[in-house]
Amino acid sequence: MLTPSHSRIGFMTSRREALQVGFSGLLGVGLTDILSNRAKADGTSPGFGRAKSFILVFQTGAPSHQDIWDLKPEAPAEIRGEYSPVDTNVPGIMVGPHIPKLAAIADKYAIIRSMTHDLPGHEQATHFVLTGINQLPPGSTHIASRTDWPCYSAGLQALRPRNDGLPSGVMLPTYLNNGYGFSGQTGGFMGSQYDPWHVKGDPNHPSFKVEELTLQPGLTIDRVDDRRALLGSLDQQRRDLENQASSQNLSRSAGQAYGLLGASGKFREAFDMEREPAEVRDRYGRHSFGQSLLLARRLVESGMPVVQVNMGSMNTWDTHGNNFNHLKNVLLPPFDTGVAALISDLDERGLLDETLVIAVGEFGRTPKINETAGRDHWSGVFSAIYAGAGVRGGQVIGASDAQAAYPATRGWYPADIGATVYSALGIDPSSMIYDRVGRPSHVNAGRVIAPLYS
Repeated sequence: MLTPSHSRIGFMTSRREALQVGFSGLLGVGLTDILSNRAKADGTSPGFGRAKSFILVFQTGAPSHQDIWDLKPEAPAEIRGEYSPVDTNVPGIMVGPHIPKLAAIADKYAIIRSMTHDLPGHEQATHFVLTGINQLPPGSTHIASRTDWPCYSAGLQALRPRNDGLPSGVMLPTYLNNGYGFSGQTGGFMGSQYDPWHVKGDPNHPSFKVEELTLQPGLTIDRVDDRRALLGSLDQQRRDLENQASSQNLSRSAGQAYGLLGASGKFREAFDMEREPAEVRDRYGRHSFGQSLLLARRLVESGMPVVQVNMGSMNTWDTHGNNFNHLKNVLLPPFDTGVAALISDLDERGLLDETLVIAVGEFGRTPKINETAGRDHWSGVFSAIYAGAGVRGGQVIGASDAQAAYPATRGWYPADIGATVYSALGIDPSSMIYDRVGRPSHVNAGRVIAPLYS
């Protein structure tokens, strides 16, 4: 019986890893030395600083890698399943039969077939992938809390603060939860002032609008600015009366709220989907997947650095039963249409070279098909695609074994996704971030996936 290996990651093997997971202040590292080691960008990583923006296309619930990106036609029937691979526009690269539009642009993205980690539980694995870590931080559980690792936009916000009152990231169109929030969607241990902005609403709905960007009757941008000045004056007067950390937290949160109301016209207009030509909206698909990806492109054009687009609400790709019919008829058609349109549209607009796009779930599915024609949780190996920001398209990186169960070549981990993201955005992954009481940690302990750029 195949079972996921729990010995791949092992214990922390370097001080850098210990700093990331265990907080350096607790490990005897000189605090003064660490605090003086501010975020640096040495530019030594391939693709370093190429990206102005990052779009994470997150397939919540974990897609079946062996039915989309890594088919095994020579495997026994109970493993290979119902699909046969088809050619792409790159000789020698084959994919599943139900992503024809993505197959036609395989030269624009790279497929990694040896992603891996050791926790096949949705909540924990989501935490890994959305933040770029391989182990849970101390105190973290399956429920979102302020002990969690910060998401990518939060790390960027801390290391490269914006001066316009806006957050560094937007997550849409849902907040992932199962009666409790999934970890990895906030600023985590750094505090709520680093949380991305969660937009909850279907951009495909005719009445879609974002309430936070809607001014109340009688309120103008000038009056918003006046209120901001008044709040600043009051903050100055009470500065000596409140705890400094709490004051900063309140100030930043209030600043973000005012930033949204007083946002530039370009940012506000990004959410007005009716401004987009009908033919472009049709190209992305008139469904939540497609219009959410179109909104991501519009946000990138408005200057938003990080956009996470959830492909469905909680665990949408969790195909424990009826896997093949559900992929073919429900999940893959809108995914194929939307992601192919996003990559092609960015390319045609001259934005792909400065926008990193990653499409991935939190893990893969079991090699063996279960008795209800489904595949269960499996983190031994899974696949992801990467495009833009210097990534060389038309290549496959890594391989799984004959059963699509474990990496047959070097495995790449969630922390490596994180290192690649931060490096692409011009952030040294070893840069320091700080928790709410000032304890430092490296933002990331992974390695840049260098083959993406070769």
